[in-house]
Amino acid sequence: MKKTPFRLTPYQVQWLMLVGFLSLGYALYVRYLMVEFSQFALACDAASLTTSCSIRTVATYLFKNSVFGIAALVIATLNLMRPSIVLVTAGLIAACFGIVLYNAALSGIAVGVLILGFARPAPATA
Repeated sequence: MKKTPFRLTPYQVQWLMLVGFLSLGYALYVRYLMVEFSQFALACDAASLTTSCSIRTVATYLFKNSVFGIAALVIATLNLMRPSIVLVTAGLIAACFGIVLYNAALSGIAVGVLILGFARPAPATA
């Protein structure tokens, strides 16, 4: 039985574009207005207990430990083995955050593996 390659419908492409732009925009917001903005960093370091400071702390911990890049690479590898829209969406989100938040090497490899996932056959249906 011949398997066809994994292809996205137009609605799925629109969904991925929406998710990609939103995650890229939020990652840019976190990087430039929470992590690198010196006045905000000084306010958070002065024991300000706001939600934004908590987001900054979590984001800083995650990118220092390369969590975004590793997660993007793991999800992209799973998508290469068994392609699905859920894995493509999760991999895209993790890769966008990884590229913007200092995990560009691993996230770049993950984007390449995500693209290779479109050359794989779709999972067999019963």
